[in-house]
Amino acid sequence: MASSGEVVYRFLRALGQRDFEAAQANLAKEFTFRGPFDTFNDPRSYLEALKRLYPIVKTIEIRKLFVDADEACLLYDMETNTPIGTAFICEWFKVRDGKISSIRALFDARPFAPMFSK
Repeated sequence: MASSGEVVYRFLRALGQRDFEAAQANLAKEFTFRGPFDTFNDPRSYLEALKRLYPIVKTIEIRKLFVDADEACLLYDMETNTPIGTAFICEWFKVRDGKISSIRALFDARPFAPMFSK
């Protein structure tokens, strides 16, 4: 079975290629996401939100991935093609049976607030 780090990297590669079907293959059916603006309790809703976000994503530059057994912590810069510029983001992944079962995202949400106030 793939390590937690390998699962997270597979997920990130799929997102980088805008292959949301392949990304979903790395998410458990029992999946949760919590972030500054949204909470999702299933992979489909989460990926639909990512599809709406990704048109503004220019690049993702991974700074560090820490792996500890079935958990991983990812630090990365997300460069946008908006006045927001680049955001530094931390995501905490939990991996169960070779699939991502949860993600918790932390970042300075203030620059993004106008996008979500509609």
